[in-house]
Formats: sequence, structure tokens, C-alpha cells
Amino acid sequence: MPMQKLVIASNNAGKLRELAALLAAVHIEPIPQSTFNVPEADEPHVTFIENALAKARHASRLSGLPALADDSGICVNALNGEPGVHSARFAGEPKSDTRNNEKLIALLEGAEDRRAHYYCVIVMVRHADDPQPLIAEGSWFGKIIDTPRGSGGFGYDPYFYLPALGKTAAELDATQKNSVSHRGIAMQSLLTRLLDRW
Repeated sequence: MPMQKLVIASNNAGKLRELAALLAAVHIEPIPQSTFNVPEADEPHVTFIENALAKARHASRLSGLPALADDSGICVNALNGEPGVHSARFAGEPKSDTRNNEKLIALLEGAEDRRAHYYCVIVMVRHADDPQPLIAEGSWFGKIIDTPRGSGGFGYDPYFYLPALGKTAAELDATQKNSVSHRGIAMQSLLTRLLDRW
């Protein structure tokens, strides 16, 4: 492997666990950006890809290492794609999964269309000014339910129901989730391209 250490541009413990498990398969050691005292990057953009790229370049610049960033969120049909890029801060600051979910369920009260999908963009840069970042995406389709189920995962997982599996995302074990989730799909695509290009 041309690259063995990689800084992860996230302070989200759930994301870090999932990405570390996926990277272990290709013998890449993920290092949280907090190890280098890298503060969270601003995410002012209206698209997932712009935010992911900004976070990756920020972490690489301050750590001196190649960096990987994910920007992801849940997009709900009845809310015209919201919360989308605002998923982590849907209910405002400070970030709170509980308040985000409460707001989502309140906004969907009475809505017949409960379709939603998680969307993820993962960006990897060799250095902060890399002109050819690797970019991959993944989507995971389901629907929003009113009553949470399961204790795994994070974010909106207890309310994100997967009809084909008869479970919410929070009811899947980590291995199963990584094999079917938006982040897992995006990471597998990215790793394939990583091995081909780098």
C-alpha cells in the first residue's frame, strides 16, 4: 500500500468506528483528527461533496497527512430532501441526535409519504492541495417510522426503517450495517478506486 496512515476528518465517534472497520480491510490505519488537535472544519456549503472536500483539505493541511472526510445525512421526500446537509445540526446547536429526531418526527406528523434515504459522499486527498481527490458516493433507501427501534448505530438510525430487512438501521449489527449502508457502499467504491489509482 502506498499509504498506511490516514487522518479521518471527523469527531463523530459513530462515524469513526464505521470508517475504521471499513479501512481495516486494506490495512490503512485511520487516525482521528483530534489526535492532531484539528478543530472541526466549517461546513458552509449547500452540497455534500463541497463540505466533504472542505473537511478533507482542512484535516490534511493541519495534520500533514493524507485525509479522508465523509459528509452524509438523511434526505426525506416529504421535506423536499431536508434535513440533507443540515442533518447533524437539524435542531440547532449544540448538535443532538435526540433533538434532531424529535424535530424530524414532529415535522412528519400526518405525512403519508415516509420515504427517505441516507446519502454519503466520501473524499480522500493525498495532501491539502490535491488536484485529483478521490470521490465516492452511496445511497441507502428506507422510510421514517414514528417509534424508535434498536440501540445500535447513531443519528437517525432508530427511526430509519428498512422494509427489505424488516429492521431499522439501529437494529443491525455493525458488520451488517457496513455491508449495506450509504457509508459502506461509498467506502467500498472509494477503496476500489484507491487500489487502482494510488
